[in-house]
Amino acid sequence: MRGLNRLPKWVFTAVLSCSLGFGTANAETSSHGIAMHGELKYPSGFEHFEYVNPNAPKGGSLREASIGTFDSLNPFIIKGTAADGTGLMYDSLLARALDEPFSLYGLLAKEVVLDPQRRWVEFELHSEATFSDGQPVTAEDVVFTFNTLLEKGSPFFKSYYGGIEEIKALSPTRVHFDFGDTTNQELPLIVGEVPILPKHYWQERDFSSPSLDIPVGSGPYSIKRIDPGRTIVYQRRDDYWGKDLPVNIGRHNFDQRQFDYYRDSTVALEAFKAGEYDYRSEHTSKAWATGYTGTPFDDGRISKEEIQHQNPRGMQGFIMNTRRPQFASAKTREALTYAFDFEWTNQNLFYNAYTRTNSYFDNSEMAADELPTPAELAILEPVRDQVPPEVFTQVYKAPQTDGSGRNRKQLRQALRLLQQDGWSLQDGKLVNAAGEPFRFEILLVQKEFQRVVSPFIRNLERLGISADIRIVDVSQYINLLRQFDFDMIVYGFGQSSSPGNEQRDYWKSDNADRPGSLNLIGIRNPAVDYLVEELIAAPNREQLVLHARALDRVLQWNHYVIPHYHISAWRIAYWNHLAHPETSPKYDIGLDTWWAKP
Repeated sequence: MRGLNRLPKWVFTAVLSCSLGFGTANAETSSHGIAMHGELKYPSGFEHFEYVNPNAPKGGSLREASIGTFDSLNPFIIKGTAADGTGLMYDSLLARALDEPFSLYGLLAKEVVLDPQRRWVEFELHSEATFSDGQPVTAEDVVFTFNTLLEKGSPFFKSYYGGIEEIKALSPTRVHFDFGDTTNQELPLIVGEVPILPKHYWQERDFSSPSLDIPVGSGPYSIKRIDPGRTIVYQRRDDYWGKDLPVNIGRHNFDQRQFDYYRDSTVALEAFKAGEYDYRSEHTSKAWATGYTGTPFDDGRISKEEIQHQNPRGMQGFIMNTRRPQFASAKTREALTYAFDFEWTNQNLFYNAYTRTNSYFDNSEMAADELPTPAELAILEPVRDQVPPEVFTQVYKAPQTDGSGRNRKQLRQALRLLQQDGWSLQDGKLVNAAGEPFRFEILLVQKEFQRVVSPFIRNLERLGISADIRIVDVSQYINLLRQFDFDMIVYGFGQSSSPGNEQRDYWKSDNADRPGSLNLIGIRNPAVDYLVEELIAAPNREQLVLHARALDRVLQWNHYVIPHYHISAWRIAYWNHLAHPETSPKYDIGLDTWWAKP
């Protein structure tokens, strides 16, 4: 679901520990960047990131596919469906290194000054930084950006940046962020990843309404052409002010970036094989196993690669809307997990390509995949009376079957749990104490997922539960999710290598009824609220890992989702006129480091 469950990269950020060499405990110090924990990999004066080709040729184009449609060029609000690629138009104060868990280096900002207690941070801007219309980027633009996003932007911004007490311009090129006495360890970094907007462009326009007016930005690309709902083309700026910065060397190599929209992934794959676009990331195991065949693959014109990465895989699954009465009880939610037969699905539908997901931080050290240590138990002790007892005594594992498709044992266990929770079978139908049948709707945006959902529905029917599939287009899907108007969906909560403020938007109670938030489950759990804030305040990497595991355990044992599966590699295919560096970054595919062969 491209664009639907992915947050901007500046969501997944982290912050510096005072032992970085950034400064002493007694005085603030300026630096060229900030790391979450430990030392910065790249020293002051570094020439370029190691995962780029500094001599990559400029030119050519990169065409990609998008699914659905778009009706807006404003990705910062909840109204409308924004076009893909809009981030190409904007620079932020800092840029992320894709080969470090979380480090940021100067982009619009040439200098960062951090208070050792992290009560404030200042950024000194490059005086030569300009927007695409030639106007300078100033501290006032930074102030305007944050004030506008907090007042008129998506609810995400209020949740994510709520710890900012004051932003002020100290000079035309220096901006100051005050965080008060916050214990939020991420704030000095995450403010550095926000795309900076031009005040002179937006102050006379309605920021809260979707628009197809071409905006002004300070980034490496500007919009060349749009065909609303079908195509958007970005042109690399010859006058881009930051092209020679160390963080940009070897990047932004294509003259044009183009996104063409298709109605579904099946049509898009056929278009790719016909040469209608250049690069494709595949998320469907059946398509990867059977669809990438034919003459272009045989003669080498299209290359296939699986690139291993070190990213946490997050949690994809059947997401239950706990605002609905049939999903309000954790025991009922647990029962439904026994109706999804992953082993059969993996063997018969996925060519055994996947690993079962058990953790919200799978494929990382933050996954709670062993019994809690004494240090974790100490973190969990304040909420002992508010969490399931299994949190302290068991390791969560999603239900398993033998893969035969005859999962009677699991369904018997599901029925026992349902009966314990007040449900009963009457004439083959599961009903509650009031005689109301257990039925719900599974909302999908990808019709390809029907083959995964249909066996699940058949198992539900054996329990006396009636479930229907409803498929909608992308725009309708987004609007329904924004209003929490669904029973169950297939969704994924992505995670970074350094989780933090985004966890508020995912899980905290005060986002459960805020339209547009990512608390799609509707979690209202004081123990989760407490653990999220403790995670955000973790003072070092060791404590971050321990707090992530503690949060993981509580989410697992509340059975908010029916876990799906994951793979720890990117599956990509591309036409042979494209090339990429020999070294891939650990935490991203690094598509902006690719180039077109001359």
